Amino acid sequence: MNLDPSTTKYLIKAKIHADGVVEKPDVVGAIFGQTEGLLGDELDLRDLQKSGRMGRIEVSISSERGKSTGEIGMPSSLDQVETCILASALETIDRVGPCKAKIKVVTIEDVRQVKKNQIVERAKELLSALIEESKSTSGDLTSSVREAIQIEEIVSYGKDKCPAGPNVSTSDAIIVVEGRSDVLNLLKFGIKNAIAVEGTNVPGTIRDLASERVVTAFVDGDRGGELILRELLQTIELDFITRAPRNREVEELTQKQIIKALRNKVPVDQYVEMYGLTGIVMPKDTMEAPAKAEPKGGRKESRGDRGKEQARERKAPPPPRPEPIRDEPKIELTDDQKLYVELLEKLSGRLKANIIDPKGAVIQELDVKDLTSTLKGYRKKVKAVVFDGVITQRLLDIAVDKGVQDIVGKKMGNVSNVPKNLNIWTLDDLSPR
Repeated sequence: MNLDPSTTKYLIKAKIHADGVVEKPDVVGAIFGQTEGLLGDELDLRDLQKSGRMGRIEVSISSERGKSTGEIGMPSSLDQVETCILASALETIDRVGPCKAKIKVVTIEDVRQVKKNQIVERAKELLSALIEESKSTSGDLTSSVREAIQIEEIVSYGKDKCPAGPNVSTSDAIIVVEGRSDVLNLLKFGIKNAIAVEGTNVPGTIRDLASERVVTAFVDGDRGGELILRELLQTIELDFITRAPRNREVEELTQKQIIKALRNKVPVDQYVEMYGLTGIVMPKDTMEAPAKAEPKGGRKESRGDRGKEQARERKAPPPPRPEPIRDEPKIELTDDQKLYVELLEKLSGRLKANIIDPKGAVIQELDVKDLTSTLKGYRKKVKAVVFDGVITQRLLDIAVDKGVQDIVGKKMGNVSNVPKNLNIWTLDDLSPR
């Protein structure tokens, strides 16, 4: 309905029902004719329209099966009382043309309030769009500037032009990651000593760096990260290993996740034992060897010197094997120990762990690498833990805290404090002699 914004304050809305076929002129004529003289000279509809205090009457009507229904709209610039009187007068109309009819006022809208509501709703939409656009623009601008700085800082290092942070050439310690995007993500948070291998074939540049620097491998927490790690273990001298959380990539980690991962890095030999990385041929330089006196003049022992020494050691005949003690008594295993041996044999080579309840039932099987975190959050009563891995101090501390009675692992790691109220067995302890 078209309303005159300069005159309309209220809009009277009504519905009409007629027992016959009528048209718009019939309805308008009935309104003027049957209200004439009814409300006095001051509220005569013709005079009000001439003076602009009443707008044009709008009628929408249709006929079906000999009946007519429709809607009526009457714009008014009168005050509230006068408008309501006019609305009430409409309901006195009982005929339209030759047909009986009934008009019912549905509502009287305050046009100004409706407009205010429309203004508020539209303003909300515009403000929301403006805020979103501002955020997007601000974020894009920040990202663009940060990315530009990162691109300026990243360098191509060595003869293989490996993507690296600017501090790789001067830092005593480096972080080896998988790809360029990993280096960029570390640069974003101020870590400038990372270098990327970009594939499973480790470049000679990184092999040379590894012989001189303290090296931390920081790989993804997926299958690809494991393959890269195995390649690194076989080709360069690593000192520490850390990984992104399970199924996450280094390039998508937050600053907090990166810092946490680097703080939780594990010495390479301990990592290999903890996760049972069988079949790994680590570089000879990572094997433990007796300390050598440094020559005069402060010259460091080269990798070539160590290689010659190890070659001499390999040529030396192995020491004679001691004769076994024939009369050592056979170990008599308890029922619990027999169960542990059976479970450990089933888990062997799978890097899995079994959590056992007080009744001797396995209540959960999980990966060894998730054992400590899972056990720490356990609420059920646990009697024993049997797993295909290395027993560590952290695992023992958590087990004592959870009231575990027995810990059974493949090997004993570097444990400095053995709890008195915890039974600890390895595969060797439970094997018959």
